Amino acid sequence: MDAVGRLAGGIAHDFNNLLTVIRLNTEIIMEGFDPTDPRSEDVKQIRSAAERASTLTRQLLAFSRKQILQPRVLDMNSVVATVEPMLRRLIGEDITIASACAARGYVVADPGQLEQILVNLVVNARDAMPQGGTISIETRNVELDETYTSEHAPVMPGRYVMLAVGDTGVGMSVDTREHAFDPFFTTKEAGKGTGLGLATVYGIVKQSGGYVWIYSEPGHGTSLKLYFPEVSAVTAFQPGEYKPATKEASRGSETILVVEDEEAVRGLTSRILEKQGYRVLSAQHGREAMDIATKEVGIIDLVLTDIVMPGMNGRGLVERLAGIRPRMKSLYMSGYTDDDIIRRGFIEPSKSFLQKPFTSEALLQTVRKVLDEG
Repeated sequence: MDAVGRLAGGIAHDFNNLLTVIRLNTEIIMEGFDPTDPRSEDVKQIRSAAERASTLTRQLLAFSRKQILQPRVLDMNSVVATVEPMLRRLIGEDITIASACAARGYVVADPGQLEQILVNLVVNARDAMPQGGTISIETRNVELDETYTSEHAPVMPGRYVMLAVGDTGVGMSVDTREHAFDPFFTTKEAGKGTGLGLATVYGIVKQSGGYVWIYSEPGHGTSLKLYFPEVSAVTAFQPGEYKPATKEASRGSETILVVEDEEAVRGLTSRILEKQGYRVLSAQHGREAMDIATKEVGIIDLVLTDIVMPGMNGRGLVERLAGIRPRMKSLYMSGYTDDDIIRRGFIEPSKSFLQKPFTSEALLQTVRKVLDEG
């Protein structure tokens, strides 16, 4: 599992660089087309395919536990309520959703990841009920004591918010239950599933510090229970709103140092920033960035750097740049980072990270946000 996870994470990281180039190029092409140009539909299809590929890489990263988390303090009930209308569109008319959200308190999690969990579980439940049925979604507070944790290693005792998704479908055999979280394991016919759905759920929950268990018997349906540590000191936080920003990014005049070892990504990123009014200095790697920062006589307002690069990584570069340009702000971008960097809180503030593959809108809005921070 660990070896496959490393492989999946590495593939997704490289693929995200390619997808960044595809998505940014389609946006540039679309800007030059008249809406009535018949070629615009072809470009839209390319963009749509790239977006679907981005979804697959997010699944690979979640399974390998190398997805960049942007955690917030969340009310689980609000997340369910937000996603539920979309979930109802995913299921057939012969399936009903019954939700009972009674949990109080908060959890720390990535809202997008929680949405992905719910979509994966509901789609799985739908597919397990070809003749129709009921999908139940429940949240509640639970106290897992030492008796429970002794039978469910490696769960730690404590207070949790439980998210459960159940169905009245065909259920699972013992053998299927044992392999349900294995990557690429599926009971569906060829072409009907990737086998990454539950593996992705498992990766997200574990990376969020939680636990997941399957309860199922043939002919008696399936229930998955996910446990997320409950946040006790919520007075220090405000539950996060996670609707994407739609405000157009303001033009800028600042100087930005772009550091990216992938030439195509570096060139496109620089082109988009320059078109928005920024002055851009670009470097292929950390050493070149240090040389530019040392020789440049003017102010460099921001360094936008990839995290994973040959030689000096993004974190090392930012730390060294701080010594010669202490007022320069920093923004990281990457397709993934390793577990050690995540545990150290390297990219914990969501404001300082840009997930690949990104759109030009996301790039410009994030850059503007970081530059405008006090």
